[in-house]
Amino acid sequence: MLRFFLPAVQVAAACVWVIAFSGAAAGENTSYPITIRHALGTTTITKKPERVATVAWANHEVPLALGIVPVGFAAANFGDDDGDGILPWVAEKLAELDADKPVLFDEGDGIDFEAVAATNPDVILASYSGLSQSDYDTLSQIAPVVAYPEAPWSTDWREMIRLNSAGLGMAAEGEALIATIEAEIARTVAEYPQLQGKSAMFITHLDATDLSIVNFYTTNDTRVKFFADLGLKSPRSVIAASAPGKFSGSISAERIDAFDDVDLVVTYGNQKLLDALAANPLMARMQAVEKGALVMLGRNPLGTAANPTPLSISWVLRDYLALLAEAARTSK
Repeated sequence: MLRFFLPAVQVAAACVWVIAFSGAAAGENTSYPITIRHALGTTTITKKPERVATVAWANHEVPLALGIVPVGFAAANFGDDDGDGILPWVAEKLAELDADKPVLFDEGDGIDFEAVAATNPDVILASYSGLSQSDYDTLSQIAPVVAYPEAPWSTDWREMIRLNSAGLGMAAEGEALIATIEAEIARTVAEYPQLQGKSAMFITHLDATDLSIVNFYTTNDTRVKFFADLGLKSPRSVIAASAPGKFSGSISAERIDAFDDVDLVVTYGNQKLLDALAANPLMARMQAVEKGALVMLGRNPLGTAANPTPLSISWVLRDYLALLAEAARTSK
């Protein structure tokens, strides 16, 4: 029998970027100008930003975690159960800061440059994003932009905090935030020793009606990088299939045996997908599928938070670990 693990409830290669400061780099002691070199150019911030805008996924969580309410940020377009454009952990932080809802940018068709400009920002944070050079150039006409360090959508949560906090003139506070999150992760992961040493693969959205192609996140993706924080490792097969600078990859199901070293599979889906995997003669050969060592995430906040961000980690950590641990027990 195929076993799987769904949430029981919907619970509420070295960096190339360089940050240069003209003096000290700690909160009120930060000296300007600050120069941040990233994949799309060089950004100079000449004074402490007061109006902060962010674009793309989750960048707004850095200023919020540091007590700053952005004047505008991207509306959530995944996992937003109530459709208000704000994910639950962000809503909790806004309430904690006694803040009104900021302007939400609709990025369904790309960045809304006019809406961003209308918020009159002093800085635009986008260290975790897929900005094109054209996007960056256009945004830079509005305000200094902090872009990603190496490749689109490959900035992990630590780098997101470091770059965005530097753009706020709060590099030291950013490091303190990282240390706090790391300590919480370490305490919680220690409760799940069965995860240590297990290999995990994160498969992207599969079509239950066509399993001929397997799409997966590479070791460059933040979801996969987060496995290491949770005591898991990437199998040699995923490492070998991860192309430099690419956050996702694809392989024919006819080559599924290449992933015979995968202990756990995390993916997005439901019972229909599980039934299809079990019935598919190729996918059923995969060790994790055969043993039922799968974690199924939906289009809900838990599934969204598996992509770790500064505020979502605390919100999802224990629930996500519990699902992974149950799958790990099955994988024995």
